[in-house]
Amino acid sequence: MVETQTFAEFVPAVEYDALPDDVVDELKKRVLDSLGIAVAALDAETTDTVFSTVTEYGRDGPCRLWGHRARASPDEATMHNTSLVRYLDFMDSFLAPGETPHPSDNIAAAIACTEDAAGTGKDLLEAIGVAYEVQGELAWNAPVRDRGWDHVTHTVISSACAAGKAYGLDPDQLLNAIGIAGTAHNALRVTRTGGINEWKGVASANAARNAVYATRLARHGMDGPTNLFEGQKGWQQVISGDFEVDLDPGCPRVFDTMTKRYVAETYAQSAVEGIIQLAESEDIDPAQVERIHLDTFAGAKLIIGGGEGSRYEVETKAQADHSLPYMLAAALADRELGIDAYDRDRIHREDVQTLLRTVEVSEDEALTTRFENGEMPALLHVTLKDGTTYEIEKSGFQGHPTDPMAWEQVEAKFHDLTQGRYDEDHRNDIVETVLQLEQHDVEDLVALLK
Repeated sequence: MVETQTFAEFVPAVEYDALPDDVVDELKKRVLDSLGIAVAALDAETTDTVFSTVTEYGRDGPCRLWGHRARASPDEATMHNTSLVRYLDFMDSFLAPGETPHPSDNIAAAIACTEDAAGTGKDLLEAIGVAYEVQGELAWNAPVRDRGWDHVTHTVISSACAAGKAYGLDPDQLLNAIGIAGTAHNALRVTRTGGINEWKGVASANAARNAVYATRLARHGMDGPTNLFEGQKGWQQVISGDFEVDLDPGCPRVFDTMTKRYVAETYAQSAVEGIIQLAESEDIDPAQVERIHLDTFAGAKLIIGGGEGSRYEVETKAQADHSLPYMLAAALADRELGIDAYDRDRIHREDVQTLLRTVEVSEDEALTTRFENGEMPALLHVTLKDGTTYEIEKSGFQGHPTDPMAWEQVEAKFHDLTQGRYDEDHRNDIVETVLQLEQHDVEDLVALLK
């Protein structure tokens, strides 16, 4: 069994000067990607609700609320800023056989706590590296999805570790922070089953916020359960089962994360890329489609293919970006799947509502095995009303760990997402600040997120 001490001793062991250059480069990509997504989510009704909530009793504090002049406490800033990173479902994902969390859910927490501590870009990269390593190891070795827990149950622990790193907590304080966070804040899987609602896009923000608050309590001397994982009725006994981790201070788990090319749930990326390629190469008329059949792996069928509730009744963004029928129909019809695909008018339009009901999703054991061996496979058949059938098979997509995005591609995504808010000079300032993050204080970065 893993012991809580393992995590508390790992956090201080991560040092910027010992991080490999390629790890630092990947962490910077994750920061730029997350900031671009966050800016693009600023006008969403749900993130506005979060903003109204965290500023209800004041707009002062040490940490900037991105996109606003207002500031807040570290935990409230984490809540708001993480909701921006997460809401569009355009963030990164960690790929493990039994769990697919989003390590970028930790980035806003790391920024807020480093900002509060008047830290540097190096401090921030250390904290983010800690979070990615902890989240990745938990996802790989301690999946909780099949036990009825949401993956943000991991995020509470990874964000507490990141916050503890940013604040420079010693191992004893970290034991308390991790213990408080992991004991008090475990989330149910019902968030992502049945009729999905807006909380799906905010649950990780709440988890990260809780982690930061738990860490602040420990920083001020609060004792917590220091045997969170191994204790009687503890995390392993109740939530995950026994597991081991191999936490590496070089933080290589960042290489196992994928960057999304399309605004869609993680497991849809290969299928979406495939159906767009097929629509373009064969010039498919959506009105002539009789049937779309997707063979996929177990996780995709379970989460977005109907295994945890119907994915054919699609009325909201939260339902649409977790419905393979909707995503495939919209991608085929529009030959793209971006933010506009989740506008209410687009979701309710007759063409896509009709087309999504032609989609069939089947689990294929061979594809599940391929997924467990590192691929993200998809086999698509599109049959027209005249009987013509087109087929395409995918093993991955641009942005998958086997085909990672280069810095230039991440930068292009950032510019595309933020051009409606910032002029070119301002966008370039953000890009250059992230690229040279170790030469800056974190305040230099957040000052640009106005």
